[in-house]
Amino acid sequence: MRVLDRLQPLALLVLRVVIGVIMIAHGYPKVLGGISHVVGFVGHLGLPGWLAYPLAATELLGGILMIAGLFTRFVAVAMLTDMSVAIWKIHWHKGLTGPGGVEFPLAVAAIAFALIFFGAGSISIDGALRGGGGGVKKAK
Repeated sequence: MRVLDRLQPLALLVLRVVIGVIMIAHGYPKVLGGISHVVGFVGHLGLPGWLAYPLAATELLGGILMIAGLFTRFVAVAMLTDMSVAIWKIHWHKGLTGPGGVEFPLAVAAIAFALIFFGAGSISIDGALRGGGGGVKKAK
């Protein structure tokens, strides 16, 4: 099983790339497609409209930072918050599966949650800045 332990940085890279691509795909249209629509949608949810700006930044900029593995834990907290609000305000009443169900945002939230605790891993900018550790303990 030590071989699997040595592959943890690769697993963390895969998690970061997957959540990063997903968030960029959702943030790009918010930022470049007209943030005013997002402000209106957020307001329609009963939240302050200005929250559309950190939402869009978390998804687009956060997705880019996550792929790079920079400020990973901070970005993961922002993404977990983003997904928690989406689950609460949009998906919860639609059930687990089916159109608009909670299963997809819940899976994304779980990835963000794991990255908060495990960090970026050594295949990241965070890992390079910390001498390759990146928040994952080395196998003994």
